[in-house]
Amino acid sequence: MKTKIIYLLMACIFLVSCQNLNRPSGQMTRVERVVSGQTIEIADRSVAVPLLEPIRLIGIQAPDIRQNPWGQEARIQLEKLTLGQEVLLEFDTQEKDGFDRLLAYVWLGGKLINEYMVKEGLALAKPDFPNTKYMERLTNAQEKARLMGLGIWNPNQPMRQTPGEFRSQNLKQ
Repeated sequence: MKTKIIYLLMACIFLVSCQNLNRPSGQMTRVERVVSGQTIEIADRSVAVPLLEPIRLIGIQAPDIRQNPWGQEARIQLEKLTLGQEVLLEFDTQEKDGFDRLLAYVWLGGKLINEYMVKEGLALAKPDFPNTKYMERLTNAQEKARLMGLGIWNPNQPMRQTPGEFRSQNLKQ
């Protein structure tokens, strides 16, 4: 009987210690502006006159803002969720992208906003190597959204081109 109790206590301690490892850590900040369904801006208060600094959500690709109706819808939903809110920015391996935007996972009240955007069919899950910490979560969220026909996966009004395809075609014109 004592052995069973000891094993049970050890299992509980192990589970509690594992839970603490999964908590995101990073920088708390306020969202000042939402640029698109994948980019927010925060105020960089480390300088005398605060500048807006763009943050690109890791692992997602939202429709281009001109990609009707999904680009505006993604921006509006991200704005409703985050604008004026204190969020946690969790960073991964790579600090910035090719456009000099910080790359981050955005957490609000324990909710991974990157995942939420994909789960609601507002963005595609897109690997951002080497930043892959939550790629499995994002891929699973996309599969659920696709099966449920949500947002860009709606069979009556699907997104016909990926954001990358849309941008490359529209840059040529």
